[in-house]
Amino acid sequence: MGRETILRVADLKQHFKVSKHYTVKAVNGVSFDIHEGETYGLVGESGSGKSTIGRTIIRLYEPTAGVITFRGADISGTLREKEQTLLRTKMQMIFQDPMASLNPRKKVIDIIAQGLDIHKLYRTKQERQEKVERILEKVGLSREHANRYPHQFSGGQRQRIGIARALIMEPGLIIADEAISALDVSIQAQVVNLLKSIQEETNTAFLFISHDLSMVKYISDRIGVLHLGYLVETGTTEVIFERPVHPYTKSLLSAIPHANPLKEKTRVTLSYDYADSGIDYARGTEQALSATHSVLATEEDFSLWTGK
Repeated sequence: MGRETILRVADLKQHFKVSKHYTVKAVNGVSFDIHEGETYGLVGESGSGKSTIGRTIIRLYEPTAGVITFRGADISGTLREKEQTLLRTKMQMIFQDPMASLNPRKKVIDIIAQGLDIHKLYRTKQERQEKVERILEKVGLSREHANRYPHQFSGGQRQRIGIARALIMEPGLIIADEAISALDVSIQAQVVNLLKSIQEETNTAFLFISHDLSMVKYISDRIGVLHLGYLVETGTTEVIFERPVHPYTKSLLSAIPHANPLKEKTRVTLSYDYADSGIDYARGTEQALSATHSVLATEEDFSLWTGK
């Protein structure tokens, strides 16, 4: 690809112990890379482990196992001060609910400048204000909005505030966790176009987590498909949509409605039930589970999933 790898996730596992005899294995041995300036889309149904991966990468959760490397630094173990500063400044997150993630008692200027305050990234109050106003304008808001409170904004505007809070740190990677799912469809398009324009301008990489395949297709360079905590298929956007290999991927794609009513009438939805599929995710090799599409996966590759 020619671009430097900014994030490498290797055999990531995230298990949650619910009781003495039961553990939820939310993520099971997931591996993928993200390169500078690209968008990697992570898709799957609810409960597949998408958000858990994002929160584990940014260390809101302690990883059960595996290695996470960000800009050459291992951030999967105990974080030293150097790694913690790198993680907190150069990796940011945009959350799903724009209202719940904003402090209702703080003005917008203080919400956006929180990272600057913590890491002391300005010399004067005037410089702090100028940085906030500049980033507000970049996300389509005005300077006058700086002294308002979150409840005075619409959902789309609140999400722009969340984006501004992430951008002001000048991160190399932004994790967008279902960042548009709570917004109206027309606002979703505005926010996604904003993310694309920011990426072109700043060369920021995105991990775009979503269940909306159409939006993932529009914004992503590469896509990873998650099911039951396993990465069952990954590849370029074009290959995933045009030549999917895994039956779960095929079932997801078959559920996308067509804009053309004539095509929609003839659309056939494929069903996929893991329990009846004869596929054993745990037995698949990394090559088969990740079906990287350097060449199209063959029947021999697929036999690694099925164990036949």
